[in-house]
Amino acid sequence: MTSIYDASGKIVPCTVIEAGPCVVTQVKTVEKDGYSAIQLGYDEKKEKNTTKPLKGHFAKAGTTPKRILREFTRFEEGSKKSFGEVLDVSVFTEGEFVDVSGLSKGKGFQGVVKRHGFRGVGDATHGQHNRLRAPGSMGASSYPSRVFKGMRMAGQMGNVKVKVTNLQIIKIVQEKNLLLVKGSVPGANGSYLKIERWS
Repeated sequence: MTSIYDASGKIVPCTVIEAGPCVVTQVKTVEKDGYSAIQLGYDEKKEKNTTKPLKGHFAKAGTTPKRILREFTRFEEGSKKSFGEVLDVSVFTEGEFVDVSGLSKGKGFQGVVKRHGFRGVGDATHGQHNRLRAPGSMGASSYPSRVFKGMRMAGQMGNVKVKVTNLQIIKIVQEKNLLLVKGSVPGANGSYLKIERWS
């Protein structure tokens, strides 16, 4: 993240996103596929690391192999795209709102204090030397003699799909295909994101 000053002199926290260029690798129609969508490819990939079916898929669109493929189903009226068309940040305008989704940072196996915000059990002054971050009772005694599904316990934290909605585009740097959006987005530095217009 970084921050910039707006027109009134206020400092605005924002995230810099490289948004393109993306190539239209497939156009889906209601007649052929049952629904309307376009598939975009992003980030160059070596030919030797691409499977033969995907090589044919990219050759049909007239482009080099791409690392990431994503589908978009929402468009404005009259904005149909064609095979091989290149999209960049010019499709966005400053001041509009977008939804950004991606994989959150993986934090590994975490206890209940970090994962769910539990307080821990008791105080250190009453005979407990190793219970400060323990989960405590789970409430499963002779009935029902099991642990209910969904019980908040220790486990894998992060590395899930997260969607942050209603982020405003503060600035667009056309020549470098950069978007500056207000606030934070999911994932680590350099991770891939999906940007959709806010609905």
